[in-house]
Amino acid sequence: MKHMKREHLITAAVLLALLVGAFVLDATLPSYHIAIKVVKKACVYSLVAVSMNLLNGFTGLFSLGQAGFMLLGAYSYAVLCIPVAKRAGVYQYFDGGIVQFSLPEIFSGILGDTVGGVVGMLCALLIGGLIAALCAYLIGLPVLRLKSDYLAIATLGFAEILRAFFQWNALGPLTNGSNLLKNYPDLGGAAAYVILVGIFIAIILLLVNSTYGRAFMAIRDDEVAAEAMGVNLAHHKRLAFIISSFFAGVGGGMLAMYMGTVQALSFKSAMTYEILLIVVMGGIGSITGSVLTSFLYIASLEWLLRGLDSGTFLGISSPIFKNGFRMAIVSVIIMIVVLFFRKGIMGDRELPDLFKPRRKAAKKGGDAQ
Repeated sequence: MKHMKREHLITAAVLLALLVGAFVLDATLPSYHIAIKVVKKACVYSLVAVSMNLLNGFTGLFSLGQAGFMLLGAYSYAVLCIPVAKRAGVYQYFDGGIVQFSLPEIFSGILGDTVGGVVGMLCALLIGGLIAALCAYLIGLPVLRLKSDYLAIATLGFAEILRAFFQWNALGPLTNGSNLLKNYPDLGGAAAYVILVGIFIAIILLLVNSTYGRAFMAIRDDEVAAEAMGVNLAHHKRLAFIISSFFAGVGGGMLAMYMGTVQALSFKSAMTYEILLIVVMGGIGSITGSVLTSFLYIASLEWLLRGLDSGTFLGISSPIFKNGFRMAIVSVIIMIVVLFFRKGIMGDRELPDLFKPRRKAAKKGGDAQ
């Protein structure tokens, strides 16, 4: 019991330090600084990676539809949050669009500008997640009958169809066709992203440690044994798919906030592969691994290795440092991680497991007897 308390205290201290660090970044750096942008994007990717891990890692369902559900969340947030006065400029080819209200403005009139604006943005994020969950329920009815690679191909196809559908000009009054959605508000600095994503990941963690989570893991380990123990396979698979899609939709809304613009063209299958890469490198079945790898991956790609594309890296200039060289180095790093960390950086461990005292090896000889 002492060890358990110590582990959780250390874990809480680490999380508190991360939150304080985010507040310090907001207080000392301008909002456009690369460090704040890295934290924001890494937080978004953390949430989406954990949502994918819930499905792929904890339930054993190989889905590749994450980009499609993120698209639904991103468009829902943007459409519901664009100020009414700016809609004519955004939907300039579609007479201002068919949605003529803004949730932040509605709540601002009730709760005040600051509180109402935040409540409106949070509601838009949740609505985006619910729309993604509803679509997951509808496509899950036929798709979840498939297994392994067939399920992955079906969900990937859904995401690609959805992306093309949202670029269709017939939906222009709602989605603005192939044009950008913009001028909607952002939640705030890095600390706001850390807090919000931390709450959502904590909810997923509570779910994983509940009876539902144990049922998910039982399905992953052995479907036949799980069904023999009374687990309703169809119900729990559908539930995991819906919950994963909900948080992917919320993550898509937060990605829209981070980017400042939304266009369906951005939500390609490469985005899903990127999230899958983070999950595998972090450890399939490890929430901590997904979060840690998200921050390492985004920080390396968007900040630390940026100089490899611009000609100078760590004060060293070389003709080989040109556009595209950064991705080559990232690929080499990924190969090294895969070769030497077969189960990912964290395996199936979580943050408290890192602070558990190591068990002493059993003594040999007479002491062993």
